[in-house]
Amino acid sequence: MKMNKNAPCWCGSHKKYKNCHEKWDDTINVLRLQGQIVPEHRLIKNADDIHWIKKAAVINNGILDELEDRIQPGITTLEIDQFVYDYTTQHGGIPADLGYEGFPKSVCTSVNNEICHGIPSDKVILKEGDIVNVDCTTIFHDHYADASRMYMVGKVSDEAKRLVEVTKECLEVGKAAVRPWGHVGDIGAAIQEHAHKNGYTVVREFCGHGVGNGFHEDPYITHFGIKNTGMVLAPGMVFTIEPMINQGKATLFVDKKNGWTAYTSDGKLSAQWENTLMVTDHGIEVLAW
Repeated sequence: MKMNKNAPCWCGSHKKYKNCHEKWDDTINVLRLQGQIVPEHRLIKNADDIHWIKKAAVINNGILDELEDRIQPGITTLEIDQFVYDYTTQHGGIPADLGYEGFPKSVCTSVNNEICHGIPSDKVILKEGDIVNVDCTTIFHDHYADASRMYMVGKVSDEAKRLVEVTKECLEVGKAAVRPWGHVGDIGAAIQEHAHKNGYTVVREFCGHGVGNGFHEDPYITHFGIKNTGMVLAPGMVFTIEPMINQGKATLFVDKKNGWTAYTSDGKLSAQWENTLMVTDHGIEVLAW
């Protein structure tokens, strides 16, 4: 049923529908009639949502910035976790990882051949030449910001450095593929092409996701795919892109003891970078990095 043009918009902006999302709905309805997969209203963030997601991102970005100098040979991943907890809570936030589906720590720290979901420990002491991904999500005012970065510990091998750099490039080409009224498949196609061109493989078991009003929302953002397929990327959608790129095979296994940490099946290195971004009328706005 079509909304009254002068009624408050469904997005919660308090604007009149005709001045807010009427044209958006018209475009979506045309795309739906064409048989395309379109986002539901619940996936669209309003200005208030974006305000609080950005506030969460300030804390999240601050954590990852501070770790640039803190991550040195000799630090344990448990010390990283304690810093994340302290910084988050001191700035009024909540570490989203802590207790999420039973996860025991405030952040994920994945070292070398760990693909993702590494659990901080006082037994994991970073050494010269290691690469580590720190994946951090902050809750502020019931809104979420999610990002991860790679850190190179001291002097690393040329091979490790190249993997870290190409993985960052994969994130950037994925972001560059996002355009209003494009498709989720455009992102994965661009990432996959860049990774394969550089001799690397793409992890398929884990993906990006909608985020903002919850930790994990629709849509799922795979890092492989086919252009012009998948859900339409409509203005107002907020999601992560977080490619996990392997030096060797794409296959993995999950630690049976902790039930969380994913490792490369061949023991070779893996890297990941993650941003939270919003689709706008003209492109994207990166919210957390």
